[in-house]
Amino acid sequence: MQTRSMAAVVAAAVASLWAGSASGQDLALGYLPSGAGPFATFSKTNEIAAQIAIDEINAAGGIAGKRLRIVGFDTAGKPDQAVVGVRKLADDDKVLAIIGPFSSSECRVVFPAADRAGVVSMSMASSAPKLAEPFQYAFRNTSDEGYMFDRVMRALKQKNLPIATAAIAYATDDVISKVMGENVLPGIMKKAGTDVKLSVTFQSQAFDFSAQVSQLVAQPTDLIGVGSGPEPAIRLAQELRRQGHKGRLVAGSTIADPELGRQMGKAGDGTTIPTTFYADLNDRTKAFQAEFAKRAKAAGLDRTTAAQFDAAAYDIVLFYANAMKQAKITGDPSKLAAERTAIKDELRKMKDFPALEGAISFGSNGDALKPVYVIQFQDEKPNLIGQFAPET
Repeated sequence: MQTRSMAAVVAAAVASLWAGSASGQDLALGYLPSGAGPFATFSKTNEIAAQIAIDEINAAGGIAGKRLRIVGFDTAGKPDQAVVGVRKLADDDKVLAIIGPFSSSECRVVFPAADRAGVVSMSMASSAPKLAEPFQYAFRNTSDEGYMFDRVMRALKQKNLPIATAAIAYATDDVISKVMGENVLPGIMKKAGTDVKLSVTFQSQAFDFSAQVSQLVAQPTDLIGVGSGPEPAIRLAQELRRQGHKGRLVAGSTIADPELGRQMGKAGDGTTIPTTFYADLNDRTKAFQAEFAKRAKAAGLDRTTAAQFDAAAYDIVLFYANAMKQAKITGDPSKLAAERTAIKDELRKMKDFPALEGAISFGSNGDALKPVYVIQFQDEKPNLIGQFAPET
């Protein structure tokens, strides 16, 4: 892809980390996108974000004069293909580290495979609890869903909004949605003193939510916790409003699609979710958002705003580049195993890195410790109602 400059504020932030002139052997990073399945669009936008970071770093001189490049392997959203991808990227393409995969189901098999290969793999989205913890080379630039949703409940309390009663609606045919519906949402709500009255289930591909919503309308609650991806949540919200339910939809980051407000329309008013990226936070995030929007449009994607997963993919490249700089990575094939391990070691000790999303460190379980922004949709727009610093 051709290098495109962003606003001066971003260029300055990146240029302070890397110096030198681009020449010599490229340094390869692997990437595991899902070209098919429920996360295909996110994979396309994640790649755009990662390439923005690559272009910035290369424009600023690369890593000790060597350019970064991405080598991809399409998993098609299938865990077995993701394992094949790890092997190819590690053994054939000799990558120094791997960006992705996206989903928890893929991470369950990729993390042990990458650990065996001795190469770092870092997801930008997987949020099922403790997936990276057993492995030395596994990282997630994401926060545990319980940690994230706890901040939603805290923000609602701080704003003195009604949280006395709640119901849960969740998909049973998706790993993280089921975890959210059966464990995370009710557990955090009860901890906050909310009385969870009932629970209804559905399939992610369902288009008719009238039966489930009828149950929710029969026992109206202040909150409706949604465990699903964005698309089912949109259909659920629209049916809830059609049937007259006035409760506030709350969820984890599983529905944190930046297009959510636009797609829900008025039915989404009041919907409250956590995110690790808020585009209007500062000049740096605004500059990234502008460049992302330009590239997404050029790629023919119906995306006007970067998602938290896009910002996370961008930051993964920054983490790797900084680790390479600190470890004085050369890209020498005879040193591949040692340099992969050095990257892992630098990531393990990284503290308060000045990332796009905010100051980020990694916990002992391999998950990122980073800020959480709680947003509420109103008139199709996300509004910041709570901001929480990382907690160890």
